Amino acid sequence: MTALFTIILPVFLIVGFGYLVAWRGWFSASGVDGLMNFAQNFAVPTLLFVSMARLDLGTEFRAQLLIPFYAGAFAAFAAGWGGARFLFGRPPVDCVAIGFVCLFSNTLLLGVPITERAYGPDALAGNWAIIAIHSPMLYTFGITVMEFTRARGSGLSVGRVALRALTGVLRTSLVIGIIAGLSVNLLSQAGLALPQGFWDAADMIARAALPAALFGLGGVLYRYRPEGDMATIALCCAASLILHPAITFGTAWAMDLDRDGMRSAVLTASMAPGVNAYLFANVYGVAKRVAASSVLIATALSTLTIWMWLALLP
Repeated sequence: MTALFTIILPVFLIVGFGYLVAWRGWFSASGVDGLMNFAQNFAVPTLLFVSMARLDLGTEFRAQLLIPFYAGAFAAFAAGWGGARFLFGRPPVDCVAIGFVCLFSNTLLLGVPITERAYGPDALAGNWAIIAIHSPMLYTFGITVMEFTRARGSGLSVGRVALRALTGVLRTSLVIGIIAGLSVNLLSQAGLALPQGFWDAADMIARAALPAALFGLGGVLYRYRPEGDMATIALCCAASLILHPAITFGTAWAMDLDRDGMRSAVLTASMAPGVNAYLFANVYGVAKRVAASSVLIATALSTLTIWMWLALLP
């Protein structure tokens, strides 16, 4: 019970506060959009840049950490896609969007603050290693599968579809922040050091990222009112909150992952779908109601499921 109130609740109170002020009209929709534009396109990429630039690449990028997390993620995608297709008879493009909701957990806005509150800032190295390839890999996968699904029968070449997917990934601000940070990391190992004033400024912006993004997330979630498709939404919630972390936990245990890595992998896997899962559906104009409602409902339910995983972790 202590973990619920001291670790989980403060994070979700910030989200809830953003939801409250948007609901009451104290913070306008345009204000929410402006805040999220700052957070997602500037502050969070800066946070990723700073974190990637300082990450110990040789220590943290290891198969024992990454395989369990991504095995769970792709299993959740398969469950979402298969359930949407064979249980609910959704069109193929809907199935890809629903699978992406199950695949794309909120590793950054929820995973980082909850892991930090539970185990301290020194426990985040595994989180950053997962996050470093999270958006590039999963966006590439999701966009590629969607583009091939949409292109079926259109006569487009494989190369054209793959180029369209790669271009879409490289344009996202989160991926730009990750690539820039990793580049600076490699350059620093070669002896190139940026001035301290630069890092002080970057740190100031990075510190604003999570509070601003969590508050804005609450305002964005206010727009996502659950409407219908409850069986499909339940499937998305179960795949994201139960199946993904369960497979991660079992695989990590089988691979003898160390305690800190286990904490990072399982807690990150246990997060609700991120808003980007809805944005993905919105870009393609498919399964938007399922994606939006799944993000909202799973975020609320995750207060309890995260508590359960915290109790199970060493």
